[in-house]
Amino acid sequence: MKLKLNIVGLLALGALASPIIFTACSEDAMDKINENVNKPSDVQAKFILTDVITRTAFSNVGGDFNTYLSTYVEHEVGTDNQLWNAEHRENEPQRASTFNNTWGNVYTTLKDARMVIEKCSTGGNQEGNYTTLGMGQVMAAYNLALLTDMFGDVPYSEGFKPLEIRNPKLDKQEELYKQINAYLDAAIENLPKGDTHASGNVGSQDLLYRGNVAKWVKFAHGLKARYAMRLLKVTSDKTAALNLVISEVNKSFENAGEQAAFNEYGASNLNPLFDFQWSRDGLAASKSLADKMIDRKDPRLVRDFFTPQNSNTGVWTQVNDIASNAASYNLLAPNGENTQVKYHYLTSTFVFSQTAPTQLLSYHELLFLKAEAMQRLGKSSSEVEPILKAAVTAAIANSENSVNAAFVAPTVLANGIVTETSATLTASDAGNYFDKNVKPLFAANPLKEIATQKYLAFFGASGESTEMYNDIRRWKANGENLIELKNPGKFPLRLPYGNDDTTTNPNVQAAYGDGAYVYTENVWWAGGTR
Repeated sequence: MKLKLNIVGLLALGALASPIIFTACSEDAMDKINENVNKPSDVQAKFILTDVITRTAFSNVGGDFNTYLSTYVEHEVGTDNQLWNAEHRENEPQRASTFNNTWGNVYTTLKDARMVIEKCSTGGNQEGNYTTLGMGQVMAAYNLALLTDMFGDVPYSEGFKPLEIRNPKLDKQEELYKQINAYLDAAIENLPKGDTHASGNVGSQDLLYRGNVAKWVKFAHGLKARYAMRLLKVTSDKTAALNLVISEVNKSFENAGEQAAFNEYGASNLNPLFDFQWSRDGLAASKSLADKMIDRKDPRLVRDFFTPQNSNTGVWTQVNDIASNAASYNLLAPNGENTQVKYHYLTSTFVFSQTAPTQLLSYHELLFLKAEAMQRLGKSSSEVEPILKAAVTAAIANSENSVNAAFVAPTVLANGIVTETSATLTASDAGNYFDKNVKPLFAANPLKEIATQKYLAFFGASGESTEMYNDIRRWKANGENLIELKNPGKFPLRLPYGNDDTTTNPNVQAAYGDGAYVYTENVWWAGGTR
């Protein structure tokens, strides 16, 4: 996309550089001649919104954050170059260059979301487009939360006035979360009001819901549930907060058809996990994850892993014997103790899921939030159990959607043969798994099994490792070791600031130091100070 825009710009400059013969041109005509039609001075908010949604899904949720964090939470294992360094905690987790691209992408997305808000607010040139305004507010809340969850205190209130403020201050995470919730509250109020400006509604420019207002409102409520649970440790009235989680979930998605899934990938627009693995082959199958599945006799175990491509036959084969076959089991990558080597270990099926959607907020996430909130409130197992069962069933359906995408991935099929050795898992299979294997573990340790099932649900091609990183930090902050991680290295408690600002803004530079704080300082909502 960037290359295409650059080429268009160069062509425009080339046209303007050509000799032109003028005969009695008026000043207005001269202005039109020198107008670059490929770079309009003003863009309608709905077109900006398209870019905001796309960048949020591909670059921010599914990009470098999710790729690296999938190794931190042990959904995957880094097995080459930067990902191997991250896996073995060799500088990468604390380097300012590691997440610099995503640091910049999130700020660009926030700038554009704020532009949508400005255009559609009172005094803006599209005043009256309340629904578009609400969409912009939801996306601003989403990206601001993503930014501060990863980095802690960050520039925001002064961060978008480069000509006036060269070195913006860092805002406290507590204040940023007030802004996040204010955006969502305003969005819930504005979304139903409609778009009355002459520019019209967003329509097909909305790549999440195609302008469906009711689903956007549910998306906003779902995010309020996510963030209410996020802030539980620093909330004085925890009972009220947990009841708020349940209340907001009840106002949100009623089924998977309403979830906030970015489903725009194809033969050339690639799922970001697939895009990374196909070009780098830097990820391998995680032993600690597989062990948790083996312990539960999880039916996904026969669906979620592949052998390396056979160099003679060009075949990748789905593995269905990890639990019983030592040769296959030994090809799982040991977390933090693997060799730096490509094409050796098993991989997850999901790295082949070229067209699988990225989940900004899934239906199964909301059900897991509700189950956790109910359990923490001391609800009976008869109340919590059906919610957890529905969550596991929805999670397995989402997993199957991504697994099946791997078997029809056009780029994969053009470069070899993918062999499927197991049948698609059904809702009946998920129900049987829950009743036989999950239910006894839930009875023995309810909160741990809710967390473990959520952990397994977030393994995949949907970009949900980022959210699992938030959950694991949240649980650790409560002293709850609900997900046992096997990497012997130090667990990064946050991500380092991007070097675009550690090298130019003294305020960010002072906060960054040498980056070693990523191992020692929690973010505010996890009990830290910044």
